[in-house]
Amino acid sequence: MLAPSEGEQGVKDFVANAVFEAGGNPCPPVVVGVGIGGTFDKVALMAKKALLLPLDSPNMDPYYAEMEEELLKRINGSGTGPQGFGGKTTALAVKILTAPTHIAGLPVAVNINCHVSRHVEVVL
Repeated sequence: MLAPSEGEQGVKDFVANAVFEAGGNPCPPVVVGVGIGGTFDKVALMAKKALLLPLDSPNMDPYYAEMEEELLKRINGSGTGPQGFGGKTTALAVKILTAPTHIAGLPVAVNINCHVSRHVEVVL
């Protein structure tokens, strides 16, 4: 739970630091799901649901689409790289879901998912 006064920069720092602290443990390249707003339990669910969004489609809200892109560049600039061995691709995408929240708090949750956990099946 962030203080509302931390604002956009506080959210970005929180998300980036969560990925940096995880390092190579989630076996990068990862997909980063972020929930912002709602209640404390809802924000965690939004972060999990964000992982299921298509990687190639930006957020429909231009404000959050820009935030996703900024975070992706910042995370990939860390040099953690695939499997934590160094490189330019630490994350494949950052996906953000949001909900209205009470003015007294700024709930933020981050869920980091290994890229191999994403798959789709089709039966013909």
